[in-house]
Amino acid sequence: MGDSAKWALILGGSSGLGLATAQKLAGKGFNLILIHRDRRTNMPSVQEAFQEIVSNGAVVHSFNKDAVDAASREGVVEEIKSLLGGAKISVLVHSIAKGNVKPMWDVQEGALSNKDFQLTIDAMAISLYGWVKVLYQTQLFNQDARVIAFTSEGSTRALRNYAAVGAAKAALESITRSIALEFAPFGIKANCIQAGVTDTPSLRLIPNSEKLIKQSIRRNPNQRLTTPKDVANAAYLLTTKEALWITGTVIKVDGGESLQ
Repeated sequence: MGDSAKWALILGGSSGLGLATAQKLAGKGFNLILIHRDRRTNMPSVQEAFQEIVSNGAVVHSFNKDAVDAASREGVVEEIKSLLGGAKISVLVHSIAKGNVKPMWDVQEGALSNKDFQLTIDAMAISLYGWVKVLYQTQLFNQDARVIAFTSEGSTRALRNYAAVGAAKAALESITRSIALEFAPFGIKANCIQAGVTDTPSLRLIPNSEKLIKQSIRRNPNQRLTTPKDVANAAYLLTTKEALWITGTVIKVDGGESLQ
């Protein structure tokens, strides 16, 4: 990754960890392609955030498309290829938060179904492979590309209402390791960042999220939540030349929250 213009593609780049990473990378000289899925009512705030990035000097191309849908993905990739005009993607960030947070047994409230599991795992795990595969096949990856995906402690620890997402995160970590192994001959490095509990829109969708936030602050030896900026800082570090030999692993960015 040289000093010339670099491109990062961020899936889920309009809020939370994805947006924070976009802001960080833009500040470090990256141009951005942001794929997001937002309702029309949310677009004014999304566009404001994107415009702020542009005002700081980055080139930003955004697509309000479903990054999980295979047909949509193929179309977006063709548009990206045309926009880049021969330039390559140095960083792919997977920050898709699209899943079901339901209890496994509460029939009255609507228990998790097999379909809920399938949709969540497809969106939050398998879609990473879909994007890596199509970017490789269309020769859009740089020779030293970095793939970064966001996981959570729920991949190994049972949390109420988190069964589908936890399964997706476990699958995401496994897929990331396999990408690191099988795409290594093509210069691709792949890692997961395990973020501590972070106050994002996706966290607020989890039932009793306020209780989870309080518990996480008590658990954390630094007595605060992880912030999106904390995670974005670590994501940037994985894009540097000094991180060349880091691949196929899960890096905790939680201020020690998972220690106890």
